[in-house]
Amino acid sequence: MENRRLNWLVTLILSIVFGTLGVDRFMMGHIWLGVLKLVTFGGFGIWWIVDIILIATKYPFSGVIWVDTTT
Repeated sequence: MENRRLNWLVTLILSIVFGTLGVDRFMMGHIWLGVLKLVTFGGFGIWWIVDIILIATKYPFSGVIWVDTTT
């Protein structure tokens, strides 16, 4: 899997708003986890909250490089 450079703030906002649909996982390139999160409505809300916390703390997900600006 190649590394994806993702804007941290945009990913966090999208995770808060659309996290139950797995949008954040799709953005990170974790397609199967995104599908699983989609069909379980964010792991019945628990997985959604955990992902928000992980993204907010800039957890080093595999294949993701967090950037703070769009430059």
